[in-house]
Amino acid sequence: MKALLLFFPLIMAAQPRVGWVEIFGAKKVPPARISKALRVNAGDPIPASKTEVEENLQDVPDVVRARVEGFCCQDGKVILYVGIEERGASAFQVLPEPDKDVDLPAEITAVYRDFASALARAAASGQTQEDLTRGHSLMADLPCRTLQDRMAGLAELHEDKLREVLRQSGDPEQRAIAAYVIGYAKDKSKVIDDLQVGLQDPDEGTRRNAARALKAIAFYGSLNPGLHLRVQPTWFVEMLNSSSLSDRLEGANALLFFTDKPNEIVLDNIRDRAMASLYEMSQWQYLPHALPAYLLLGRVSGKTDQEMQDAWSRGERESAIQSLRKSRK
Repeated sequence: MKALLLFFPLIMAAQPRVGWVEIFGAKKVPPARISKALRVNAGDPIPASKTEVEENLQDVPDVVRARVEGFCCQDGKVILYVGIEERGASAFQVLPEPDKDVDLPAEITAVYRDFASALARAAASGQTQEDLTRGHSLMADLPCRTLQDRMAGLAELHEDKLREVLRQSGDPEQRAIAAYVIGYAKDKSKVIDDLQVGLQDPDEGTRRNAARALKAIAFYGSLNPGLHLRVQPTWFVEMLNSSSLSDRLEGANALLFFTDKPNEIVLDNIRDRAMASLYEMSQWQYLPHALPAYLLLGRVSGKTDQEMQDAWSRGERESAIQSLRKSRK
């Protein structure tokens, strides 16, 4: 698993260069205008200041919000993702920042931080396999799995506090931890609504953890239909319109699960709300990021995954996308 780098200083020491620039979310503003304000091209060093780059982009007329993220690495170079939110465009709306002074028990915070370190080591060695059949992640990596088992016990002991922190804490790190750990609650039906709120959190890390927890619960529900676990896909569709790369990736991956079997309600929602986003994501240069959106694009257009994968394997991805775009028109 490659690392998503949200802060440029983390990668400045190695002085990597930009391999590709992916601009998404710009429908009205010409890409040339975005590129001019960005002042970064393929082959350039990573900018020293993320904030400065985003502020330059937000000075462009009709740009309400801009988010710049570096993803490392493809062929030793960073992919620079530039998310644009335009004035008047469909955008992913988040809730206001909570402000209550409430924190998790210290033990939960410590276990989560230990888990984050163990996960980084596992990812570095390629050990990221996980089992979702119990409704939450259980990793094959033993140190990660041991800490996840502890989370299950902590979630049972502190479910009410996890719920309170997720919904009300003014500390985004605490909310992100709560979103992850509450997914280990024994009764999954009791935490679905809390995690749906987490999908709308103003903090990206909280949204990411909530999305992954909900995906695991939805998978568990598909294996155990008698439990009647209902995870609504609506906010995952809206995440496709986010200026955050993480939101878009989590939304696309979750929606692949929700449409693995024909689901016209979800497919219609995607058609109504996120087709433009699917087209641009499907054309991203880094294929693991492009593939989920590419397959979704095929599903909403009545194509099978096999048909889409065959075109991909033949090197005909671009022509397949353009053909689907023309058929919709």
